[in-house]
Amino acid sequence: MSHSQRRLPEDPQIRALAQALAARSMSRRSVLGAAGALGLTGLLAACGTSGTGGGTSAAPVDVTDLSDSEKVVNWANWTLYLDYDDKTKKYPTLQQFTKDTGIKVNYSEDIDGNDTYYGKVQGQLAAGQDIGQDIFTLTDWMSARLIRQGYTQELDHGNIPNISNLLPNLQEVDFDPGRKHSLTWQSGYAGIAWNKKRFPKGLKTVADLWQPELKGRITVLDEMRDTMGLLMLDNGVDISGQWGESEFGTALDTLRQNISNGQIRQVKGNAYKEDFISGDAIAGIVWSGDIVQMNFENDDQWEFVLPEAGGTLWSDNMMVPIAAPHKAHAEKLMNFYYEPQVAAEVAAYVNFISPVVGAREAMQSIDPELVDNPLIFPTEEDLNRAFAFRSLEPEEETSFSSEFQSAIGA
Repeated sequence: MSHSQRRLPEDPQIRALAQALAARSMSRRSVLGAAGALGLTGLLAACGTSGTGGGTSAAPVDVTDLSDSEKVVNWANWTLYLDYDDKTKKYPTLQQFTKDTGIKVNYSEDIDGNDTYYGKVQGQLAAGQDIGQDIFTLTDWMSARLIRQGYTQELDHGNIPNISNLLPNLQEVDFDPGRKHSLTWQSGYAGIAWNKKRFPKGLKTVADLWQPELKGRITVLDEMRDTMGLLMLDNGVDISGQWGESEFGTALDTLRQNISNGQIRQVKGNAYKEDFISGDAIAGIVWSGDIVQMNFENDDQWEFVLPEAGGTLWSDNMMVPIAAPHKAHAEKLMNFYYEPQVAAEVAAYVNFISPVVGAREAMQSIDPELVDNPLIFPTEEDLNRAFAFRSLEPEEETSFSSEFQSAIGA
């Protein structure tokens, strides 16, 4: 794997990030989810879209685990979120897992946004049906919803001995006490980025995205908590503190205005990377690890920064869907990815912070040149400017998500 690496911050930083996230955690993805904050704390992770907090609870289901007779496990994840070899067109760590266990992994990049994916599978989950996946990987706040609605199976920690390698500050999250239903996959920032050659003067604030020369060349994320979080931070709002409809509405007005006047080209999930690579987008609100990876593959074209007012933090989590028929294999796969060397190999490719104790030391032998990359090893200054979106009450999530989806035309 020749991709750039990402490493865990020094222990004191991990603690600081974890504590900061924990304090704001209830907010981020569970809202951030109450949950993610924890996870966020030491990590920075992937993507999402916001959405309503509704949905019915799962129907009772008696699941028969077919792991003894079927040597297969199915895993749905986000794009560019696992080590990949461009020459062989395969995932090296998945190949190693299959070699070690004899279990075939059907890996799919099916998740482009939390809400869009939820919309595809919620009906089956509510009916207690197999959605064709044994693991799905979703952001803290969506993980909180799925667990609350009974859409996930309880993990057998006896099959995941490497859970002991989970960073201490991530072991307890509000949305999943005892980590009975979830394990952190990766974590990350949302901030702003631009094409250095096509926009050499760069960006410092979210408001800089509204400059006339960028009209029609801006993308923003369809993750409500990241896009709205950055917009509110730009307005001086402490998104991890007390705020309400007024603050949200003011930021939403800015978003609506810049969509209607054509300043914003598109609102997207992970697919925004295609616009950056094609050149259709010059700048936008993005996720940190994506830019590190795109730079490695495209001659270092983009710059990522946390805005002066601050950026957001988040985490993604592996879970076993209700009725998934290969739970024991899913747990073996989770355990495999909590091996420090394996976690380091993944982090070296995806460029998000690993939740695995020992990954940092293992990473040193993979690519020590990237040790000083602040997107891989957060600085204290950056951690102090990264905020978790406060926890939302169910009615707030429904209201705010509906307003956001309406504003972006979803």
